[in-house]
Amino acid sequence: MNDPVSAAPFGEPANDPVRTWRRLADDSVLLDGFHALKHALRFGAEVPVAVTADRAAALVLADDLASDVRDRLADLLQEIPEETYRTLVARPHPTAIAALAVRPSRASNLAMLAHTPRTAPVVVLDNPRNLGNAGAVIRLAAGFGATGVVTTGTLDPWHPTVVRGGAGLHFATAVERLEVAELPPGPLFALDPEGDDIRGLKLPDDAVLAFGSERSGLSAELRARADHLLALPMRPQVSSYNLATSVAMTLYHWSATGGARA
Repeated sequence: MNDPVSAAPFGEPANDPVRTWRRLADDSVLLDGFHALKHALRFGAEVPVAVTADRAAALVLADDLASDVRDRLADLLQEIPEETYRTLVARPHPTAIAALAVRPSRASNLAMLAHTPRTAPVVVLDNPRNLGNAGAVIRLAAGFGATGVVTTGTLDPWHPTVVRGGAGLHFATAVERLEVAELPPGPLFALDPEGDDIRGLKLPDDAVLAFGSERSGLSAELRARADHLLALPMRPQVSSYNLATSVAMTLYHWSATGGARA
């Protein structure tokens, strides 16, 4: 099938995606690979430019894995030489696909996080350190239909490595960085080994679920703010779970005990 390549957004000529890319790159979200672009499109991202080193192969992937956005991918994707593609990304993806998206407005995300009543929890990562872990948590939160993911501390939840780890699902939930004092409303449940066993409690839909950093656990500020401390079941002498695993267990508990269905 021959698919027309549409003109690039913002009046750029259709045959010059590289110029468009370089003009927009500093202020855009990098979507690295087929799955990141697919998910971003599914959840309403504005994507002004998308490139690939092999357009035919990309559309075969779309036919197999994303027929719902196949036509949009056909309109967006512009083929460029592989060596040029490699100059646009720090770490080339195996699918040789990359795109730039407009980051959702902070005001819109904050309004979503603050809106009550909520039908799904907000996940808080308290001073996380690992970019890949943060991305995995955002992917989990999107899968469970969480209202959003908030980070405290210095980690940028929209860093390209986090977006890569989240497979473009930042656009499926509200992702922002806030101070502890700015956390969304709702009962705050903080995960801590000294807390009550989570299996004895049903988590409400408007819960704020907080998880400490991989190294030092909950900050004193967040612990003081918590309404409840909860502990995940863990065999004695096992020191901890991976951060994303802890979030997955907690969201599953919420879902399995009556949490909102997607």
